[in-house]
Amino acid sequence: MLRTMLEYTNKLCLAPMVRSGELPMRLLALKYGADLVWTPELVDKKIIQSKRIINAELSTIDYVAENHQKPDRKTVIFRKHPKETGKLVFQMGSSDPELAVEAAKKVIDDVDGIDLNCGCPKNFSTHSGMGAELLKTPEKLCSILTSLVENVGKPNGKAISCKIRLFNNFESSKALIEKICTTGITNLTIHCRTPVMRNRQDPVWNFLPKLIPIIEQSGVSVVLNGNFQNKQDLKSIQQALNNDKLSIMFGEAAESNPSVFSDEPVLQSQIIQELYDISTKYYVFPGTKYMMLNMINGKSRYYQIIAKTKNFEQMGDALKNISGDINDSDKLFYTMNRDCQKAIFLKPEDLAAHLEKRHKRITGFFTAWDESTMLQDFDDEPTPKRPAEQQHQQQDTKRQKKQQKKKNKNKTFDTPIESVKA
Repeated sequence: MLRTMLEYTNKLCLAPMVRSGELPMRLLALKYGADLVWTPELVDKKIIQSKRIINAELSTIDYVAENHQKPDRKTVIFRKHPKETGKLVFQMGSSDPELAVEAAKKVIDDVDGIDLNCGCPKNFSTHSGMGAELLKTPEKLCSILTSLVENVGKPNGKAISCKIRLFNNFESSKALIEKICTTGITNLTIHCRTPVMRNRQDPVWNFLPKLIPIIEQSGVSVVLNGNFQNKQDLKSIQQALNNDKLSIMFGEAAESNPSVFSDEPVLQSQIIQELYDISTKYYVFPGTKYMMLNMINGKSRYYQIIAKTKNFEQMGDALKNISGDINDSDKLFYTMNRDCQKAIFLKPEDLAAHLEKRHKRITGFFTAWDESTMLQDFDDEPTPKRPAEQQHQQQDTKRQKKQQKKKNKNKTFDTPIESVKA
């Protein structure tokens, strides 16, 4: 059968997000207009040790792992839905060419591309030399990509790509990118921050006018990531850089409300109901609760109501109460977005002004772009956290500790065995 290589140009993409980028989020993103969706990062050894199962009850492909403490339980580490066919990029964490190839071969028939994580700075990704640590070892990084291209991509007619962060020095960034582009990859995603920067800091676009042509001249497409907030941002940056092949990737904006892929994003009250409806069929309660709380402002009176729920039944009852409420002052009845982790709320009538503001910011930056200053080193030291962010982090930490205690006590796993049908 003739296979068509995945096309990455002029696309709206869902970023790979640990915990937030699971199947319910990907299905919602696709429903509202995402062209391509990335899975959360999965480590090569985890995939190699998993078992592929056709879940006839759900019409999904499940990769399940054994639970050594409870042999009668299974953990679904990756679930693929038919609606993702032709649009699904599997992100892998690896620091070893042989393991990367073995893992990629295992999933390649169920996905449309393999993406190597070379940019995440979090410890769960950088251990054993993976994630952003690969930026420090470009020879290893490129050897993994070359092995994936030659042993998985070409034989299967599938795209191999990677996602990186930049250095705060232009020549270092350029040298790395030039090496990566010789590996035969199809696409390069650039998160426009450095590994030490945090998402509360503005992305840095300074080097893009010089780097993008280098990448595209190598026959590699470009996806840009970092604080993009709405569908119109794609056209804005394409116009600003006079390049209609560029694509953009949504992370925090989609995590807050995956309907940002559409021309008319829906209210938080609607999107959390849709998340619930999908999750009750395809996902588990703890993960659903985590995603839902990211979609509800902490000051909303419904935040604590949802936070106190302990199962899908209780969550469903809480959502019924919300659907019958009309409270214009509660942020749940707005559309939430995020600007460098700062929550912003919009009513439908406010959207046009917000889009225009974004457009002016993007086009204004590149109109004023000057090579003599923009190619200089920039300061990438992390900025102090905002008070609201510190409070939010403290709340998250407390919630995570409670969830971990409960998990240790009850051993709650990703997906119960009864939902995994051979």
